[in-house]
Amino acid sequence: MTTITEADEGKSVVHEDTTVGIVATVEHGTAYVDPDPGITDRVKARFGWADIEEDTYPLQERIVAEVTDDEVRLQSGS
Repeated sequence: MTTITEADEGKSVVHEDTTVGIVATVEHGTAYVDPDPGITDRVKARFGWADIEEDTYPLQERIVAEVTDDEVRLQSGS
């Protein structure tokens, strides 16, 4: 299992070759993904200014394959 931390806020979330959103915020060990981020959302996430909003969704760590310097990669078939 891969752990996502606040340092991963603003990273793209990728499933196979498709970007599905960004890590908007991480709170209490749970990453929340914004599936349709605008430039403002990306900047807020990068600087840790984002909050959990109605349009963000919790990311289950069990489906995370790896976290790289630039992205969070989901397991194939997830």
